[in-house]
Amino acid sequence: MSKLLFPLLFVLSTCARQNYEVAQIKTPQGEILIWLYEETPNHKQSFLQLAKEGYWDSLTFNRVIPDFVAQGGCPDTPEGFTDPEYLLKPEFNDDLVHDYGAVGAGRDNNPDKLSARCQFYIVQHKEGVHRLDGDYTIFGKVIKGMEVVDAIVNSPRDSMDAPLTPIPMDIDIVRMNAAELQEYAVIK
Repeated sequence: MSKLLFPLLFVLSTCARQNYEVAQIKTPQGEILIWLYEETPNHKQSFLQLAKEGYWDSLTFNRVIPDFVAQGGCPDTPEGFTDPEYLLKPEFNDDLVHDYGAVGAGRDNNPDKLSARCQFYIVQHKEGVHRLDGDYTIFGKVIKGMEVVDAIVNSPRDSMDAPLTPIPMDIDIVRMNAAELQEYAVIK
C-alpha cells in the first residue's frame, strides 16, 4: 500500500466511525430527531446538559399553534425567565433562521434577548416565521419527524393554546455516525 493511501484510508475510516450527538424527542405522536448547531455552542451545550439530566422528561409541549410553533419545556412562568441559571445570552447567526423545522430558544420580552434555556420551540409554519429572525436564537433543526410536529400542533387546544390532552416528551441524546446522518442531509 502506498505511503499516501494509508493516511487517507485512516482518515476516512475515522470519520465514518465518528459519532455525533443528536437530540431524540419521543412523544405519543412519534419520534423527532434534532440536529444541534455548532454555530450556537452555548445553546447546544445547554440543551445537551438538560437532556442528559432528564430535565424535560416530566414536561410537555405546552403551547401548540398551527402554522406557527410547537413549544415545549417549562411553562410561561416568571421563574423560567428570571432565574439566572436558566438564562443564556443570544447567539444570533444570519444563516440560522426561522425556517420550517428550525428549533429555537424561548424567551420573554427582556431587552437583552436572553434565552430561557428551559424552553424551546419548533417552527411549524411551512414558509417559516422570519419575523422572529434576529430576536430569538435558532440552535437546531428537525432532521426527522416534522410529520410528528404537524400532528402535535394540530392537537385540540384551549384558548391559551395549551393542548387539551397533555403531550409528554421524553428527550434523550442518541449517537449517530456520519453514514446514518447522510440520510438526513446533515453530514455530506
